Amino acid sequence: MTTRRRFLQSSLLTAGALALPGAGAAPVKSGAKVVSTWDFGVGANGAAWKVLSTGGSALDAIEAGARWAESDLCNATVGHCGYPDRDGVLTLDASIMDGDGRCGAVAALEDIAHPVSVARAVMEKTPHVMLVGQGAQQFAIAQGFEKTPLLTDDARKAWREWLKTSEYKPVINAERAGRPGSKPGDKHNHDTLGILAIDNNGKLAGACTTSGMAWKLHGRVGDSPIVGAGLYVDNEVGAATASGVGEEMIRNAASFLVVELMRQGRSPMDACREAIERVVRKRPEASKSLQVCFLALNKHGEVGAFALHRGFVYAICDTAKQDALLDAKSVYTTAQT
Repeated sequence: MTTRRRFLQSSLLTAGALALPGAGAAPVKSGAKVVSTWDFGVGANGAAWKVLSTGGSALDAIEAGARWAESDLCNATVGHCGYPDRDGVLTLDASIMDGDGRCGAVAALEDIAHPVSVARAVMEKTPHVMLVGQGAQQFAIAQGFEKTPLLTDDARKAWREWLKTSEYKPVINAERAGRPGSKPGDKHNHDTLGILAIDNNGKLAGACTTSGMAWKLHGRVGDSPIVGAGLYVDNEVGAATASGVGEEMIRNAASFLVVELMRQGRSPMDACREAIERVVRKRPEASKSLQVCFLALNKHGEVGAFALHRGFVYAICDTAKQDALLDAKSVYTTAQT
């Protein structure tokens, strides 16, 4: 009787496990692909593709893409050319996540050129997920990262100009280009590189890197280094990353939400759209004056994106599309005032 009972219990457990989504199924193999936020995602994808196209892992690829944005790109809100906070201090945030659930992050990191690589070191060499401020810098130096001043002359000049009014009002990307008061280069003032990849073994990984909003309060941290807000990756389902006003991503556990919606059967596009609609329902008036964008990649290699306001673009790179740049659909299709 005992043997028979154990056999039945074992059989039921096995059947239950096989009923779980993804359980018992062979790993999904999709052609390698990398996707990134904004127009500078083309350059980041190119760096990542050099890894993926030679059989490298998704994790190595997205780190390479993020490192390109941190050093080779010169953008007001990513990496070494980032604008400082209202005290004139440049701080960098980054996160990295492997599809097996491992993750690492740094926030408010000063004078270290590659925060995404420090985040990976946190993931691989500590029992922690996030290090911040002076502790993050101390860890980075102990790991062999070089301490070097990163605030550029142009960024310092822009900060001194801002001090004349000290007005803090984030501007929606879609409202910049071509509108009264817009300045040359405004449309390129985006706030995050989010990069997601799937490799030839069907494994997923993602990263975010940013210097955050210009003129923020010293110590402010947005969504980019917060796993589940700015980035979330799960090999069983897919990956998502966010861009825009980070506080909204944190309030909604936004990237985790997108992945969970894909787990429930939504396409990447529908998952991004539904997450955006939730933001609008919760804060309908505030949503008119802020930007929220999502980019998602599922385990089959399908890509989707959606934004609150028009103007969000994303880049795709695979064997068929080496430098494709696509416009995302949005809730609001005309500029809000």
